Amino acid sequence: MSNKYKIIVSGGGTGGHIFPAVSIANALKKRYPDSEILFVGALGRMEMERVPAAGYKIVGLPVSGFDRKNMLRNVKVLYNLLKSMIRAQQIVRSFKPDVAIGVGGYASGPLLRAAASQGVPTLIQEQNSYAGVTNKLLAKKAQKICVAYDNMDRFFPAQKIVKTGNPVRQDLFNVTAKAAEAYEFFGLKPELKTLLIIGGSLGARTINQSVIAHLETLAASNIQVIWQTGKFYIADALKAAQPYESDKLIVTDFVSRMDYAYAIADLVISRAGASSISELCLLGKPVILVPSPNVAEDHQTQNALALVKHDAAIMIKDAEAKNNLIPEAIKLIISDTELSKLSVNILKLAEKNSAERIADEVAKLFR
Repeated sequence: MSNKYKIIVSGGGTGGHIFPAVSIANALKKRYPDSEILFVGALGRMEMERVPAAGYKIVGLPVSGFDRKNMLRNVKVLYNLLKSMIRAQQIVRSFKPDVAIGVGGYASGPLLRAAASQGVPTLIQEQNSYAGVTNKLLAKKAQKICVAYDNMDRFFPAQKIVKTGNPVRQDLFNVTAKAAEAYEFFGLKPELKTLLIIGGSLGARTINQSVIAHLETLAASNIQVIWQTGKFYIADALKAAQPYESDKLIVTDFVSRMDYAYAIADLVISRAGASSISELCLLGKPVILVPSPNVAEDHQTQNALALVKHDAAIMIKDAEAKNNLIPEAIKLIISDTELSKLSVNILKLAEKNSAERIADEVAKLFR
């Protein structure tokens, strides 16, 4: 089609919001090549770098989350929220979008409120099994709410809900065919089992501490490890790993080729962010989930339990990880029967073509 639509995509803060947002934009751009897509993010957050790298224009709002530990700091937060609401109104008035899409994150609140107030149709993409406060508020004016889990009518009007799943990064499709390249890329051996340890785009303190506590055990085992620490923890991780340095242990702050890492992973240790879970479902990867306790409404635990009840993942609580995580991973990775069971069950939960299905819902709002 040659329809020239104007679309705003808003949200971000973490890779879990940014990757789905870019995937939705890519699906819309493929369908409507002449359309104009503008991203609206939060100043100082990672979307301000990642979105331009994906080829899209982005403008930032001076918005941030509330500080629950130091209430005095919230005076500035409220001031910036007011500035963001005024700026969001200006952006919508100037850009004149045909539709506004919110994917979660600080910026989506002011932007979608502004769009709705100016009569622009809005669509929300809720990635988690437990809806956040912002999306619950935005749902009142939204025309469509795209979700990834069942029973979301606990939070949203049932007539607005469409189950689409969460979009994932396009480079993660067909990773199995990349296994030979992946072993060569990492310098690992196909005959050994591979444990992939990831903590989300910013890293995870508890997961890293759990690995450090059991480095001697990992080094003595007959498995190889790709350990992504995140940029805040790489120095401590490298220092701790130095006595166990070998070609079986890769320690890095960031895995540039996550498609390669997934291609050869026999078992994954991960936080329970919605995007990570969607990727693991589509790839059929056995996983041990360690939900972060530092998220709104403890939604990562709810995400993990949605898999655990189908025998599609193992969950270890954050408080128990330091003692139990690595011993459990080593026990699990050597059991082909258990790995196969988890793989089969998690694959059943995969929602395919999510970005295209969300684009279908956006297309209905154009009309």
